[in-house]
Amino acid sequence: MSRTGNDTGNVPENAPAAPSEEATAPAAAADEKDGETASTRPAKKRSAWLESLMLIAGGVVVALLLRAFVIGTFWIPSESMENTLLEHDRVLVNRLSGPPQRGDVVVFRGWDGQEWIKRVIAVGGDTVKCCDKKHRLSVNGVPVDEEYLHPGDYASGESFEVKVPKGRLWVMGDHRVASRDSRAFINDKHSGTISEDAVVGRAWAVYWPPSRMKLLSTNAFEKVPSPSGASASR
Repeated sequence: MSRTGNDTGNVPENAPAAPSEEATAPAAAADEKDGETASTRPAKKRSAWLESLMLIAGGVVVALLLRAFVIGTFWIPSESMENTLLEHDRVLVNRLSGPPQRGDVVVFRGWDGQEWIKRVIAVGGDTVKCCDKKHRLSVNGVPVDEEYLHPGDYASGESFEVKVPKGRLWVMGDHRVASRDSRAFINDKHSGTISEDAVVGRAWAVYWPPSRMKLLSTNAFEKVPSPSGASASR
């Protein structure tokens, strides 16, 4: 009796071929790649969170450094600088603005040790005098038209003449009848002037309330010469 192919264990001619080793390799590689992506995904998320936290922390540190050494703020406590600055306004103060110039609005440690805000009228070496026939003060013999004065105010209700010592400043409020400034201390040993070293910084902008946002600047002193004859104002 003859045996069939099944009896002998031979593979029938029409049987499907077994997958080759080469054909299964790409599928296995793909499965391995998918496995790596799934396992590393949580680590990548944690890395992204850490980077975000580091950026936030870095921003906070930079803000604190700016606040401490470069940009400060000051709350206006009185009406002495009206109408340039109103009571309860808030201003930005540049702590690295350099030596104060005539016309600057500055925050400084005042005669009582507290922080004050006034306008620089004269710097070291200047002679400031009040008043001429038009009720204007003069610096180094040049009358100053102070457009920032409170409406109805004159330069000063009291007459004075002061030679500002080197390294010191003569300061006044813009609302002269409501301002306690260098005039009130004119009889002290520094003739009412403050030290440049007492200046915290220059107030350069109102930032609050939003309706009063503006820059603080003036050209009132641009024609005033320094004692040597060269202009010393911005």
